[in-house]
Amino acid sequence: MPARITAEEAFRQLAEGLGHSGAADFFDTLVERLAQLLSADHVLIARVRDNKAQTLAIWSRGQHLANVQYALAGTPCETVASHELCLYPGNVQSRFPHDSMLRELEAESYLGLPLFTTGGAHLGLLAVLANRPIAPSDQEFELLRIAATQAGAELGRREAERALQESERHARESERRLDTLLNHLPGMAYRCLNDTDWTMLLVSQGATDLTGYSPEDLTHNRRISYLELIHPDDRQHTGDLVQQAIARREPFQVVYRLQTANGGLRWMWEQGQAVFDANGQVDCLEGFITDITEQHEAQRVQQAVMQIASTVTSRIGDDYFHQLVSTLTRTLEANAGFVALLEPSSRTEAGAPLLPDETTLNLISALSDGRCLTPCRLPLAGTPCATLLHEQEIMVQHGGSPGLPGFPADTCAWIGRRLDNTRGEPIGLIMVLYRQPLEADAFATSVLRILSTGAAAELERRNDQRRMHQLAYTDGTTGLPNRIRFMENLSHQRQAAERDQYPLALLLIDIRRFKEINDTLGHQVGDRLLATLGGRLRSALAPHERLARLSGDEFALLVPRASAPELEQCLERMHQAVGRPLTLDHHRFTLSASIGTAQYPRDAVTPEELFKFASIALYHAKQQADGTCPFDPSMTLALQRRQRMTERLHLALGDGKLELYYQPKLDLASGRLVGAEALCRWYDEDWGWVSPGEFIPLAEERGLIRPLGDWVLEKAACQLAAWRRNGHPLPGRLSINVSAQQFTDPDLARRIAELTRHTPTSSIDLELTESDVMRDPEQAIAITQTLRKAGYTLSIDDFGTGYSSLAYLRRFAADTLKIDLSFVREMLDGPHDRTIVETIIAMARSLGMQTVAEGVETPEQARALTWLGCDQAQGFHFGRPLPPADFVATWGEAMTSR
Repeated sequence: MPARITAEEAFRQLAEGLGHSGAADFFDTLVERLAQLLSADHVLIARVRDNKAQTLAIWSRGQHLANVQYALAGTPCETVASHELCLYPGNVQSRFPHDSMLRELEAESYLGLPLFTTGGAHLGLLAVLANRPIAPSDQEFELLRIAATQAGAELGRREAERALQESERHARESERRLDTLLNHLPGMAYRCLNDTDWTMLLVSQGATDLTGYSPEDLTHNRRISYLELIHPDDRQHTGDLVQQAIARREPFQVVYRLQTANGGLRWMWEQGQAVFDANGQVDCLEGFITDITEQHEAQRVQQAVMQIASTVTSRIGDDYFHQLVSTLTRTLEANAGFVALLEPSSRTEAGAPLLPDETTLNLISALSDGRCLTPCRLPLAGTPCATLLHEQEIMVQHGGSPGLPGFPADTCAWIGRRLDNTRGEPIGLIMVLYRQPLEADAFATSVLRILSTGAAAELERRNDQRRMHQLAYTDGTTGLPNRIRFMENLSHQRQAAERDQYPLALLLIDIRRFKEINDTLGHQVGDRLLATLGGRLRSALAPHERLARLSGDEFALLVPRASAPELEQCLERMHQAVGRPLTLDHHRFTLSASIGTAQYPRDAVTPEELFKFASIALYHAKQQADGTCPFDPSMTLALQRRQRMTERLHLALGDGKLELYYQPKLDLASGRLVGAEALCRWYDEDWGWVSPGEFIPLAEERGLIRPLGDWVLEKAACQLAAWRRNGHPLPGRLSINVSAQQFTDPDLARRIAELTRHTPTSSIDLELTESDVMRDPEQAIAITQTLRKAGYTLSIDDFGTGYSSLAYLRRFAADTLKIDLSFVREMLDGPHDRTIVETIIAMARSLGMQTVAEGVETPEQARALTWLGCDQAQGFHFGRPLPPADFVATWGEAMTSR
């Protein structure tokens, strides 16, 4: 190097340069000062990461240059990056002929030192280059070491500051998302002290809907303490349960009544746990509270009805009614009760409406203060019972004495229900009476409503000596002719149509969504719904039409002499009768019907063929939006195709004619391949490619889905093993769908382990649709936990289209939520779909789960999902499903560079 300045002067000038520590231009100042002190042509400082250098400052030939990034491989900096001092006093370009920076700077010599943080972590390098050979002195080495030490400390400080800022940003974002989640969930999240008042420290916005008080009212007991809202009779028991759970260091679950701000009484379910400090003392309680009033009342009603039913179902005749009134008054805590038969006077014509002045109450069974009253007849006029001739139900909470002889004179409240026969005609009454005024009592009215159906049926049986004949030919739920009577009518009507040479139309009517209502609300609600619909359909008939209920939710209608306009009018009448909104108790239904039609003699000549073709037309009507479909001969071809497809699918499965295609799954942030999904494909020699949307539902319907699912599992596992042997291991995991029928197998985990024995469990992700896991949530929880313990990851597919609750979602051993493609497809155009996607992502993160978006087809969708924080995605935008060889050809580099 050129003539050197004194050591004291050199260190003084270096100290002046280092005086800028913490300043934005620290590195720029340092490289400039070092170039001056060492008479160097070039000085640079760089941050090293992943075998690449990013310059922080460059001084070259008397000026600062723009920062650059370059690879360390094949450069002298590579030696420095391995934590060593590096000196090349001359001919450095010949040593590193591929280093373009050395050529551009025309460097002949190179001296580099590594940069460390004060904690010893390696961060970067300091390099001095000259366009001539150099021979550094000890003084110059010392200057460089001091400069490198200070530069490393400054770089470490900046890295720490940047990490702190990023951590704070993540913390703020997590807090925001948690706040959004808590304040949009139904119910109330809280944090409170474990003191005598359960003083609230934090209350979510759900408190307003739950209690009628705002979070500010409850926080720190500003207006009222939460403990004061708990019903006095429930406070001690609730507090004992909570403290017992705390003592056991377990979460607690309690149910209690809560008095709301408007004076109402609601049932609450609370789940929480204690948070302990470092000394093992209770710091606070945290939990969630939700309103379960409807569920609780429904359970009370169910228990009461079962209790009453169990005591009366084995009775017949008057003994049935005696036991019913006795158990009913005891269960509803009534002072009196009775069941009475409505007897019209001899002047009332058959089928005419009953009038109070011409109707008598015949007490079949009556009880007052636990004492049986002697059966008798009372006039209906002038009593509250007269109202029930026109109203299905009455409830008088405080209305004075009802004026019924033999019953307590101080009675002031009562609940009554009319008993109708299967034709909807009033035949009797059931009533309970009270001495004390009543509050609005949904429990008592619900129990009475449910039991009145059975009482009415028994009353009808008692009055009708021809019951057996009626049961043989009449549907007991709707009062309509049943299948046996209908098939007889069909045969007679067909003969008459042939004799008199007129057309005969057969309509088969199916009520849509009825099974769902029956499953969720129970058969009693379903039967009442069918009875109401049967009455509506009967009211909509023309005089010559004949209606019957065949089974379940299927009705049949015969229309003699049916011209095209008349048939069209009949169809319109049936649709209108079913489609009018219908209210039962507190449930409101808007239903629709599917109607298939066939005609004699145009479509068929025998009753059997006419019924068969109408059934085929009904099957097709269920697939159509308007719900109506006349028979067409081509429909038999479609039915035959389904049968042939079942047979060919069975053969294809046995002969290995099915294939697996693989669709890539990518990380949205990095764009890296992180897995794939196995999709079943079928190419038939005669039909070509058969859509999975056709053959998979058919496999489920015809009992082939279990062997098909087993084949997919085993085939996919073998393919993973083959890729791994050939040097193309799939990054991440391969997703494989498990069907609902497979999921009902309690031995599923062992079965999957046997089928996938060719590959580790860590390479497989099992996909279960949301609707499948919610068919039996408790069984699903047990099975998913077993699969998780075995090493598989679990994804809930089509999430958002089912009805899983947050409570169940937390208990499922699932790792990933797959956002259904219907939401992804509409998220850019529909704010509701975007909100659903955002909510699913936030909920998944709060539960420690990943999210995968399905059906991503555009760059705009991918960018929006990335911005919302979705983790992974799949769809045509990233890649279509491919056979194994094509998948490797397309994604082999990503699989090899894993």
